[in-house]
Amino acid sequence: MIDLILAILTSAMISVTMRVSTDRVGGSRYVLAANYLVCSLLGLLYAGFGAAAAAQPAEVWKTAGLGLVYGILLLTAFIVLQSNIRRYGVVLSSMFMKLGLLVPILLSVLVFGEQPTVLQLAGFALAIGAILLINLKKEGTEGGFGFLLILLLLLGGGADAMGKIYEVYGAADLSGLFLFLSFAFAFALCMATVVKQREKLSLQAVMFGVLIGIPNFFSTKFLLSALTKLPAVVVYPTFSVGSMLLVTLSGVLFFREKPGRRQWIAMAAVIAALILLNI
Repeated sequence: MIDLILAILTSAMISVTMRVSTDRVGGSRYVLAANYLVCSLLGLLYAGFGAAAAAQPAEVWKTAGLGLVYGILLLTAFIVLQSNIRRYGVVLSSMFMKLGLLVPILLSVLVFGEQPTVLQLAGFALAIGAILLINLKKEGTEGGFGFLLILLLLLGGGADAMGKIYEVYGAADLSGLFLFLSFAFAFALCMATVVKQREKLSLQAVMFGVLIGIPNFFSTKFLLSALTKLPAVVVYPTFSVGSMLLVTLSGVLFFREKPGRRQWIAMAAVIAALILLNI
């Protein structure tokens, strides 16, 4: 249970620290680059190069390919998360990131032949209803919430789905290498965008990137550790709902975000949907 609590805390820290960084350095790519550099360096401790040396070359190349795809999804999801936090705040952005669980569920049903329960189907319908509710235009405003939040859901869900994809197609003894390569590829791709845009180096942005990278890596590590000690039906709903509630609470208390009544209803529906989807 300690690992699960730490996973929840570190997951919430990622969104909260990104919320602070958007106020100080905007959408600087150096935040993301430093984040993935820290994750890569920490990943070296768990890469398992001995297992990679003993593995078949085809398995190593497959691991590298899956790591590249995961790295691309990680980077693009974080870029879109930054944009959403600037536009919609930390609460709604984190909510849609968590709703990405819909993607691996659909993947498991349509590709891997898993059968959802009645409760999971109800959670899927409730989540879609919440998305529609949030996206309804509010009278007197320029418009509702739209494409960026949906894109965040798809990218975040795609990143979540890579765990299931690696479980099916990857080698279990190379999982540490897979995680290291994913973060390393994300760092390399992020640095390529920094060079292309000729962004000026900001030490403050690097500092925030380090502060994000540490909980980013350990959130994954603690969650995986919790799954080895507790049933998945306990871990996933607790992790998703616990981190969502912490982020919501911090947004209201520390950033003075004031969701409207419709948003509060939608958030309650999202939390209920997350529970149903993970039962």
